[in-house]
Amino acid sequence: MALVLTLAAGLPARAQEGPFPRNTVHTVLQQAFTAILERHLEPAAPADLALWSLRGLGAVDTRLNAEVLSGLLRLSLGDRLLAELLAPANPAAPADAQRPQPRPPAEILATTLTEFYAAAWNASPLLRHAGVERMIQAGFDELFNHLDPYSRYVTAQEAAQARERRVGQSSLGLRLAASRRGTVIIASVAPDGPAAQAGLREGDQLLAIDGYPVSARRITEAAELLEGYADTAVELQLRRGNRRLTVTLHRSAQPSQTVWAQKADGLLWLRISHFSAHTTEDLSLALLDSFADGQPPRGVVLDLRGNRGGVLMQAMTVADLFLTDGPVASSQGRHPDSVREWRATGRDQAQGRPLVVLVDGRTASSAEIVTAALSDRKRAVVVGSSTLGKGLIQVVVPLSNNGEVLISWSRVLAPLGWPVQGLGIQPNICTSLGIENVQSEMAQIFNGEAPRTAVLARLRAARAPVPASEVAALRNTCPPAEGRSLDTDVAKVLLDRPAAYTVALGP
Repeated sequence: MALVLTLAAGLPARAQEGPFPRNTVHTVLQQAFTAILERHLEPAAPADLALWSLRGLGAVDTRLNAEVLSGLLRLSLGDRLLAELLAPANPAAPADAQRPQPRPPAEILATTLTEFYAAAWNASPLLRHAGVERMIQAGFDELFNHLDPYSRYVTAQEAAQARERRVGQSSLGLRLAASRRGTVIIASVAPDGPAAQAGLREGDQLLAIDGYPVSARRITEAAELLEGYADTAVELQLRRGNRRLTVTLHRSAQPSQTVWAQKADGLLWLRISHFSAHTTEDLSLALLDSFADGQPPRGVVLDLRGNRGGVLMQAMTVADLFLTDGPVASSQGRHPDSVREWRATGRDQAQGRPLVVLVDGRTASSAEIVTAALSDRKRAVVVGSSTLGKGLIQVVVPLSNNGEVLISWSRVLAPLGWPVQGLGIQPNICTSLGIENVQSEMAQIFNGEAPRTAVLARLRAARAPVPASEVAALRNTCPPAEGRSLDTDVAKVLLDRPAAYTVALGP
């Protein structure tokens, strides 16, 4: 490996749960770092990746500390130096054909970290007790904390359990979300589903699933723990206010319903709770039925409030139901395979009727992609608040230990080229600032002026990476908030007044 300057010698002999599996760890680290260095959306220096990984070991044994001093990567246990190596350097320029080819950065990283992990393993009973999987996971948890909120390492056991649950996936009639306080909450409860029948409410804090504690940082795993075979039970521990509740839910044998449709006062109200494999088909049937009963709607409302996303391709095909051609979205990353474009190829199943999309601060991911497409293409007026701003796509990389790394490798771009990640959606009419602001914006519309033209132009001109100050400034023009009755009131007014709807679409 790169020059080894110091390795702690004469470590005191301790009873070990087993010898350190050097070859296994080296192979897993090299596979993972090869994927991260090649595919992650943002480039990272190998020295930083090594430092972050070592600092993650402190989550298992708080006495462990890693630092870089004068180009040397150092690992200590309390006051005792365990190992000191040259920090991995950035990749060198391509070598001359007559010179030896440099070692791949991922191999150097893996070799360096394997030495440090072995030293930590020999010195720390806490690490040995936790096991190798926990050590690897702790390293990647800290590393991904620095890269993005959605990349993560999945242990072999977690990956196997997730694959098994996916075989017989069924519904509990609820959706999870991370709260602003960093807890996991029940974001939505489907009418008449198992969760609703058991009395669960939106906003309930989820503490554990079948005895396994859950956290906002690993919310994807929490969602996977909810999956399982039909007619099986799952126990949830929750907090509601100052009360702790234990509820047992029985998974339904029926596929989860994601689309609800209702006609009222000549309008078609559609709500999508999340995006599953059959959402587009169900939405298409609802649209076809609404035009086949002899009383076609004069306008359509698509309610995406509280929709946290789901199957990515369903976002593209749902948007396609309201478009005839042209761009829906694109993705962009460092790796050539991450660059894609999705285009509409169907027909507008709403038959050109005016369309209003309702969003709120919980609207995320696939729901934001649909809204961005319909907004940029001037197919819908968006009403509500700033949305969550989740617009990264992950790739799953299997590892030789049967674990996985999920790597954010591309960002989703709206049809006009701005990134959904961080920015989220800006509505044409903002309701989160209260009734007086809504009245002011509607007055401008009635006078023939779209009230948020400048904000939307600024959003659509943004290009990745967007400075944090610009993200905050745009989002503060209409702060994220939960949906409210004002949203539906505004939608009714716009669809009752075609001239106002046309103005609200913007220039």
